[in-house]
Amino acid sequence: MYIGTQLSGDKLEQVGDRYLRQLAQLGIVHVCIDPVGSPYDWTRDILARHIDRIDAAGLVLDMVQLPLSSAGIDKVRSPAIVLGQEPDRERELDGICRLIELLGSLGIKAAKYNFNILGIPRTPSERGRGGAVLSTYRADQVTDADKLTRAGQVSTEQMWERITHFLECVVPVAEASKVRLACHPHDPLTPPGYKGVEERVLGSVEGLKKFVSIAESPYHGLNFCQGTIAESLESPREEIGDIIRWFGTRKKIFNVHFRNIKGGRYSFTEEFPDAGDMDMPAALRLYKEAGVDCMIMPDHVPDIDGEAPFETAFAFTFGYIIALFQANGWDPYGR
Repeated sequence: MYIGTQLSGDKLEQVGDRYLRQLAQLGIVHVCIDPVGSPYDWTRDILARHIDRIDAAGLVLDMVQLPLSSAGIDKVRSPAIVLGQEPDRERELDGICRLIELLGSLGIKAAKYNFNILGIPRTPSERGRGGAVLSTYRADQVTDADKLTRAGQVSTEQMWERITHFLECVVPVAEASKVRLACHPHDPLTPPGYKGVEERVLGSVEGLKKFVSIAESPYHGLNFCQGTIAESLESPREEIGDIIRWFGTRKKIFNVHFRNIKGGRYSFTEEFPDAGDMDMPAALRLYKEAGVDCMIMPDHVPDIDGEAPFETAFAFTFGYIIALFQANGWDPYGR
């Protein structure tokens, strides 16, 4: 268990090697950072040069993102997989399996992904500590709940069929390639029928428990977003501990988004880790006790003032997580 962070290829193109050096200067070693461009276009040479670029900054590439992002069905690079549309679904699955094999051959041990129709629904942002802008969801403020996506009406049965088909195709390849596949929960849990989706099946703890039981393998698990899971709970502070233990002791946590919230099911704001409702030091101890062995990383930090708000907000969160490790006498760098 060690501190890490993530960056998309598009964001890397914007911030460049300067940001990679900043991460190393802040004490980050392990990262999930994508090469520029579509994962379907990544070749062995592109990935090898990307690994060299990460290494040159003093970082270690632990993980990349498969072409199944949180962007939602209108923007995701693999829509046919999520929509269950043949024959394009098999073409996209073949591309993802090829990519998993390529990652394994280059020693990249994990890949994260989403299986997402709705994206990340939010309502107008609210203000938090010192006027920081907080990503917010209030179900009673939603105005477009009846507006369908291009997926149309999607039943719970259809969603599970699509997920099961995906897992039955990719998990054996991941197992053979020794690449852990880490799926992010649906963010957030939305009321039944929202935008035509009968149920966000990966938005609840019970749904996630069912998910990890399909195509059972030590290479099939979760990008365990503590913030997203808390968003589905009635009392996150009281409930999150048992959930961490359940997935952690079963070795189903392959990456942790160490994020806090205020609120709970259908009504919350995203907060800095020290400013939300959950006891984050206690949560970190639970990951350790459960034997979780992966990156612990920031996610969705609030928007703050300043000349470099993105870098500054993450720098604060890195420092907070490193301090928690050190307060417990643990090495935050995975050495």
